[in-house]
Amino acid sequence: MTQDLDSTPLIAEPPRPGSNLPEFSVGDLARALKRTIEDTYGFVRVRGEISQPKRHSSGHCYLRLKDETAVIEAVCWRGTVSKLAVAPEEGLEVIVTGRVTTYPGRSQYQLIIETMELAGEGALLKMLEERKRRLAAEGLFDQGRKKPIPFLPEVIGVVTSPTGAVIRDILHRLNDRFPCRVLLWPVAVQGDGAAAQVAAAIAGFNRLEPGGRVPRPDLLIVARGGGSLEDLMAFNEEVVVRAAAASRIPLISAVGHETDTTLIDFASDKRAPTPTAAAEMAVPVRAELLAQVMDDERRLMASAHRWIAERRTRVEGLARGLGDPRSLLEGHAQRLDDRAERLGMAVRGLVERRRTRVGELGAKLRHPREKLAQAEARLASESRALAGALRHAVVAAEGKFERVAGRLSIRPAAIKIGEGGRRLADLAPRVERGYGKLVEERAVRVQALGQLLESYSYEGVLKRGYAVVRGADGRPVTEAAGATPGLAVTLQFHDGSAAATVEGGAPTAEPPPKAAKSKPAESPKAEPKKAVRAPAQGSLF
Repeated sequence: MTQDLDSTPLIAEPPRPGSNLPEFSVGDLARALKRTIEDTYGFVRVRGEISQPKRHSSGHCYLRLKDETAVIEAVCWRGTVSKLAVAPEEGLEVIVTGRVTTYPGRSQYQLIIETMELAGEGALLKMLEERKRRLAAEGLFDQGRKKPIPFLPEVIGVVTSPTGAVIRDILHRLNDRFPCRVLLWPVAVQGDGAAAQVAAAIAGFNRLEPGGRVPRPDLLIVARGGGSLEDLMAFNEEVVVRAAAASRIPLISAVGHETDTTLIDFASDKRAPTPTAAAEMAVPVRAELLAQVMDDERRLMASAHRWIAERRTRVEGLARGLGDPRSLLEGHAQRLDDRAERLGMAVRGLVERRRTRVGELGAKLRHPREKLAQAEARLASESRALAGALRHAVVAAEGKFERVAGRLSIRPAAIKIGEGGRRLADLAPRVERGYGKLVEERAVRVQALGQLLESYSYEGVLKRGYAVVRGADGRPVTEAAGATPGLAVTLQFHDGSAAATVEGGAPTAEPPPKAAKSKPAESPKAEPKKAVRAPAQGSLF
């Protein structure tokens, strides 16, 4: 069986010859010292300044406690670190409770810490000053981070104890000045866990969505009544300061009395000396606002009346220097009537001149069929002349060739002339085909121009159901004023004319439509004349 080394009794080896001192092993001596120290200093309270605090990856915390004359190593196990009331920081003066033991591996003695508390208000102020300096270096207290307080918030969130007098003072002051909706987030304002609750309340209000079931506050008030420095420590914790600095909702801190200062006051957007003063900063006085609005209304009405009176006086003064508007407008109205009458006469004269000109130009135009017949006649004449010229040239060439061939008796030359004759004979059909194609193209173009000319005629409009009303003189009646009752008119349609008389009164019901007349059979289109084919050219031999 194995025995506990610490409980093993210290047995010295017998002395060597010549010496009366017993001999101990290093382990035996270390265990003896460990038991002696632990039995003597099993529970001690030590006051000192923390030096070189170090958090190991295992969760244990190693540090040194020192004063003006000595230094002692200390260790706080992982399970105890989370229960400490004060977080170990460099230079913090504390009072620790624990037991003294040794560490044989390094031949040193150390203090096992069980609890830790601040050594006094001076140490607490020193810790707060160091924390304030560190947080300020991070920019949490910068003025550029401060958000403006809303003028008239609809919903105010309050973070405080639900049982204290603070919430009653805030509600009473808000009701006196300007009643609004208040949301209370109940928290503990001192003791263990108070800082975490306050920080969670600030973050919780910021997580509310606008327009949700629970309205999102427009302003936050973190409040607490007065107390000692230890009572207000929850509002000096780093977690509360960071939550206040990260709040997207404007925040007013009202912790303690006017002389009390906490670190949340530096991180908040505005500091109030008391919770009641915070309520006064949050909302204006409703009676004062009403009085101000009524005074502004009175001044605005007086200013408007004065401005209107001044403008009326000025307009009346300017009106006395102006002439009568009626006399100024009469001459212009008469001139306008004269110009309108002359303009109407000018338009009618221009239309008549244009109509006469169009009639003259239309009389000079020849019908497309006539122009096409003339072109066909000219083409036939030129075709006959070309055929005659070709026959004459062939006959002359044959006679000349026979004479030359009879004198010279050159057979190869006769063969070449024969080939030329054949090529010349082929030219006639090619000329005939090209001329026929040209005639067809010109006929198509003339037909298209004829259709375009007919589309410009008003007779095409009459086929769509319109009619031309002509008077007894044959001129068109274009205005309703010219159609006087009893006037005999002629209605021209696309297929003929009909006599009618203009009557007054409302129009009568439309008579039933007559059976459509059968259209006269269209005259067959004249077939284009065929081009006169030139007689085929015979062989020279």
